[in-house]
Amino acid sequence: MTMKKRILTALLLCMSCVAASAQTAEAVSPANPAPPIKNPMLWADVPDPDVIRVGDTFYLVSTTMHLMPGAPVMASKDLKNWETVGYIFDKLTDSPKYDLAFSLPLDQQGDSQELGTVYGRGQWATSLKYHDGKFWALLAPNEAGAMGDTYIFTAPKAEGPWTIHSRLRHFHDATLFFNDDGTPYVFFGTGEMCQLTRDLKGVVEGSLRHYFQRESDERGLLEGTRVIKHNGTYYALLISHVYAPGRHRREVCYRTTDLNARWEKNTVLESDFGGFSYLAQGTIVDTEEGDWYGIMFQDRGGVGRVLTLSPVRWIDGWPMLGDEHYKVPAIMRPYKSNQPETAIVRADDFSSPKLGLHWQWNHNPVDQAWSLTERPGFLRLKTARVVPNLYLAPNTLTQRMEGPTCSGYVTLDISHMKDGDCCGFSAFNGDSGVLTVKKNGKKLTLEMSEQKVSLNDRNKAVTKVEEKVVETVDLGTKTTQVCLRIDGDFRPGERGGTDAANFFYSLDGQQWTQIGTKNYRMIFDYRRFFMGSKFAIFNYTTKKTGGYVDVDSFSYSVAEK
Repeated sequence: MTMKKRILTALLLCMSCVAASAQTAEAVSPANPAPPIKNPMLWADVPDPDVIRVGDTFYLVSTTMHLMPGAPVMASKDLKNWETVGYIFDKLTDSPKYDLAFSLPLDQQGDSQELGTVYGRGQWATSLKYHDGKFWALLAPNEAGAMGDTYIFTAPKAEGPWTIHSRLRHFHDATLFFNDDGTPYVFFGTGEMCQLTRDLKGVVEGSLRHYFQRESDERGLLEGTRVIKHNGTYYALLISHVYAPGRHRREVCYRTTDLNARWEKNTVLESDFGGFSYLAQGTIVDTEEGDWYGIMFQDRGGVGRVLTLSPVRWIDGWPMLGDEHYKVPAIMRPYKSNQPETAIVRADDFSSPKLGLHWQWNHNPVDQAWSLTERPGFLRLKTARVVPNLYLAPNTLTQRMEGPTCSGYVTLDISHMKDGDCCGFSAFNGDSGVLTVKKNGKKLTLEMSEQKVSLNDRNKAVTKVEEKVVETVDLGTKTTQVCLRIDGDFRPGERGGTDAANFFYSLDGQQWTQIGTKNYRMIFDYRRFFMGSKFAIFNYTTKKTGGYVDVDSFSYSVAEK
């Protein structure tokens, strides 16, 4: 039996770790042609959504910050099954920080403005529009100076190719909006707006103004602006943070029939959901038949910020989200039946000569140091430069982890590692649970460690990495292949693992041995990565380049909600 066949057999075995929660899934049958949409609609890290519909297809864009390619565009016909169809950019190149190239050894970093990373920065809160036969996207990296200048991209179709149309001043959490006559505007920050020139390459002088002022109990920014026009009325949706008694994080809406007149305000959603706190930030979108849906995200700890779907009822001219009790429903009827099942996280046998759209690199990749063609059917990861730790390692490849429970594992050919090389698999975040195969001289070891990075607040330079090795296994000198597995459990409450990761290894792809920390706690930390935990495949060297590992496959399963 070949290794890949053994992997497929083993996948069936390891899925027992998630089988319990899958027993309640509804079967598809002629009497039940489409399972319901269960919230969270996407139980994965998909923050800052903007959603539009073009014809019969919904398109969604989200934030992925320091991951490349960036600004993923996802598509769906039914608001249930989503898949990634493209990215707005392959790389950002305003600074070597996007390459991790200016990250010196820890004792040499100091506080130089030139050193650093873009962890938690990069692309934020992209706005997606369709106008005059083209797709348009506006985004502003969360950076100071020229690195934070706004990008406007355009493309003939959502899948791309996207090209840079213009660069403008920084607009925080902005949305692009085209009026009925084609006049472009940008709405941004806390109640600010301005008109753009018709060619979208400049700001009309004197057009900048505030169209509302926040209330006294609204602390911080009102962010995540999304603007639509419906039945002659303009609607701006924003997240509002309030700290008065009985008030919560909420989605508010401002409306007007004249962009230069006074805007009225109403709260359109103030709902907790699923054992987690109140959710907000997103948009609303209509169907071909004229129904409306709201898509908002919710912070859910270690898995990240997940997407929820709600009906929209127009009441007194306001788009009120939620059920008859104004709450996010647990279950919704699907918008369309009999649509093919798709997913944004996928297994991969690396048989394609192109990297799948479900993968993203940590920072810009070193293109010369990875290949899908040098050994067909394998992803080759070469050591690109000497680095001291995982957080500065180039060419770390990631996918989201998903709830309620998920399991992923990689099969690695480690026969071409060199002295000082480190490869493996991680639940990757500012705090990471890591499985690392290390080569010291001719000896191979497998470690499960807990790693924690400290970053400079100003430029996200790596200032410290704490590493606690929990367990070590001697692999000897003749081991050539190893399988590494991580199970994630994001179910809340008594029956769930509450952001727990567990770690396993196998030398044959069939018999698995648990290693290291049991129920390692994954966290979400907005001060560092500002994203949910990711599966991460890595290979780097601490001594000398020249080694490589071949990734045979990434196997993946997720339980039904």
